[in-house]
Amino acid sequence: MALNSPWIGVDFGTSNSAVAYLDAGTPRLVRFDDTAVTLPTTFFFDFDARETLIGEQANHALLDGLEGRFMRALKRVLGTPLMHEKRQILNERLTFVDIIGSFLRRLREEAEVERGVPCTRVVSGRPVVFHGADDPREAQAEADLRACYLAAGFTDIRFCFEPAAAALATKAAAQSDFIGLVVDIGGGTSDFSVFQTQASKVEILANHGVRIGGTDFDRAISIDRVMPLLGKGSMIRNVFGGGVSQAPNAIFNELATWEMIPFLYTARNRRMVEDMLRLADSPERLARLAAVLEHELGHEMAFAVERGKIAVNSGVSDPVVLLDMLEKGLAARLSDAVVAECLASHALRIDAGAHEVLRQAGLTAGQIDRVIYVGGSSLMAIVPNTMRSVFPAAEHSFASVFTAVAEGLAVVAARADE
Repeated sequence: MALNSPWIGVDFGTSNSAVAYLDAGTPRLVRFDDTAVTLPTTFFFDFDARETLIGEQANHALLDGLEGRFMRALKRVLGTPLMHEKRQILNERLTFVDIIGSFLRRLREEAEVERGVPCTRVVSGRPVVFHGADDPREAQAEADLRACYLAAGFTDIRFCFEPAAAALATKAAAQSDFIGLVVDIGGGTSDFSVFQTQASKVEILANHGVRIGGTDFDRAISIDRVMPLLGKGSMIRNVFGGGVSQAPNAIFNELATWEMIPFLYTARNRRMVEDMLRLADSPERLARLAAVLEHELGHEMAFAVERGKIAVNSGVSDPVVLLDMLEKGLAARLSDAVVAECLASHALRIDAGAHEVLRQAGLTAGQIDRVIYVGGSSLMAIVPNTMRSVFPAAEHSFASVFTAVAEGLAVVAARADE
């Protein structure tokens, strides 16, 4: 293994990204803005300044109310037809390959500044599954991600499963021999790797993944607790004939989905909501939906849901999703019980994912000595609670949840030329 490899490891995440490289045999994280070791995977296209902002600058631009277009969770678009559709943005017609490529270029340039050498060779993390093992979009998603790296100026591109990289980053090989499970819950996927340490080496025994992550947690809470305040479930009088029918769910579901929000602000959707508003039994709630579309407040609401979710998990008293951007004092009440109910189906799928990776490894739950959590969404209580019920006898610990994958990718990258 090279002590100073020309390769870098890139963890391109749904919510946050990180870059690492090997320096004298030790993984080093690239720093952004001199201090941060992660960069939010966000974009803001500033209509007034005619420039593209990335990361924290993009987040601040949105929250400061600048005129423009915000995007987040674009990793979840990989493999879909949306990737190659051209959109008019800042006087350019861009695809998501172009947009994601510009973000990856920023990561490459930051690494080059820190290292002082070209960084065009990369080992990129990828989830065990983007969409599903039998989903035709699966192979396309990796092809799309490769195209994004090429657009960013990378010349040599290899992929590594993210939880497998995290297993290496735990420095487990330096400890006594044991069998471990990495539970990697990120913004878009839940990934699992069973590994064994023996004779100072790490052997990956099985990998598995499901398409559930922190953005899905946000979506579930938003649909259940926030969207009813905007008219979800409202009854609409039929234009022709008598009777009523329920307002269509599609627009509420998309408004609760991070990656779909930018596509909602269309004249067609605004007209549809105006028609619903005229015929609604509770127009005051649908008026809020109309305001969200008119003022393009979807992402502010999504951030509010995320903050509410984190508040519950942090033990804040009387946690709420505060919706002051819509109406002063408007809030959706949350609690441990409410969030647990909202996320119950996701907990079941995470439980099933853990059992499936055990099956693939040919092991029982009792044979797992350690469960190691990585990924920001692994901090949500439902994750360790679910895993402790499956692995009650194992030792449970959190690695560097936001950077373990990047550090492990740096180790893999250092071996790329072997």
